Amino acid sequence: MNTSPRAILLTLGSNIDPERNIVAALEALDELLGIEGASPIYEADPVGNPGMPRFLNAAVRITSDLSPGELKFEVIRPLERRLGRVRTADPNAPRTIDIDIAAVQGLVVDRDELQLPDPEIPTRAHLAVPLADVAPDFRHPDLGITLGEIAARFRDEPGLARRDDVRWP
Repeated sequence: MNTSPRAILLTLGSNIDPERNIVAALEALDELLGIEGASPIYEADPVGNPGMPRFLNAAVRITSDLSPGELKFEVIRPLERRLGRVRTADPNAPRTIDIDIAAVQGLVVDRDELQLPDPEIPTRAHLAVPLADVAPDFRHPDLGITLGEIAARFRDEPGLARRDDVRWP
């Protein structure tokens, strides 16, 4: 079911050949959906599995009339598979690419398969900082503060570093 166009924020992460895979995902998302804004790419410590390779992370802003379910299951999941993503029982397993819907303008969803905005935004620097780069004035509906204000808490976070040597486009 298509809806009226809304601003949508997506987050991306990769820790298997991340320099190649994060750029490939950005290129594919731009081709499929038209990226309106992209954050710099950041390198971050892995969550939940400290022995894993570090992640590269980014965020993008798009506008789409697709519902979150359509976007997730008809666009994002097929793109992740095309880019070599294999889902396992371990949610923190290494991956070629992980693309998540972080927030949709004017929408709050709380279902098992989809929570919007992403409940980890206030607690994860690798989400908050790139998201604030593309939508600093987006107001978190539960907290009542902007992504810029959330990200300010993490600007000096150890384990999060901007990677200006990895670029898109």
